Amino acid sequence: AAGASALLAALSPRFAEARQVAPDDARLSAKYVEFASPRGYGKGRGYLARPAKGRDKWPLVLVAHENRGLNPHIEDIVRRLALDDFIAFAPDALFPLGGYPGDEDAARTLFAKLDQGKTREDFLAAAGMLRSVEGGNGRMGVVGFCYGGGMANFLATRLPDLAAAAPFYGNAAPLEDVPKIKAELLVVLAENDERINKEWPAYEAALKAAGVRYEVFQPPGTQHGFNNDTTPRYDEDAAREAWRRTLALFDRQLRAGDAERAASGKHG
Repeated sequence: AAGASALLAALSPRFAEARQVAPDDARLSAKYVEFASPRGYGKGRGYLARPAKGRDKWPLVLVAHENRGLNPHIEDIVRRLALDDFIAFAPDALFPLGGYPGDEDAARTLFAKLDQGKTREDFLAAAGMLRSVEGGNGRMGVVGFCYGGGMANFLATRLPDLAAAAPFYGNAAPLEDVPKIKAELLVVLAENDERINKEWPAYEAALKAAGVRYEVFQPPGTQHGFNNDTTPRYDEDAAREAWRRTLALFDRQLRAGDAERAASGKHG
């Protein structure tokens, strides 16, 4: 029993130890926000963070979580993005079932009960809410991890004005929908991730055929989930480089033309 407890402790997320940005960090403003989702579960909720002060307009990033809902790790990623001068929002897919329960195993169990058709609509509604927030510059990107990586790919097929998407080790978008993608993609894959990687050749062929701008980053020796710094699969060097590339994509696609849009009064 003691050995099992020790193993469980070793595998459990280290939320507090890995946290990079405190919720009450004075450099940002963070809060929970509800939004309407008439085609989904009716109403959604998520975590919104923005720089506390500075310029008038900020680029927008939607964060799609793993298959455990809006846990402390994802909230920390939202705050990290705010400190990098983005308005970031992470909806909680589990909100209709009571929200993230505070326990990862319970969260996985709840996640299996979701109607994924409604959940996808909730994420589309979340993107619409984020686009309407005060202080946005009208340019939006999405980053997602694991389940959220698949959601990022899906959103790229459904949001023609999405400028950038960074799916981390997520399921490919339906191949027949790839021609609808207008965003530039950063596709992050792990080396050892058979379930996800087997989809990549056909997905890449579809991206090429559709003329989608994309980059693939697949660091050697990595496991599915390597970006999550709260778990044993975390690979610091690979995660740092993947995040650098993600921010470079967002800087390139979401900040371009800020001055021109501000001067003309256009924000979309």
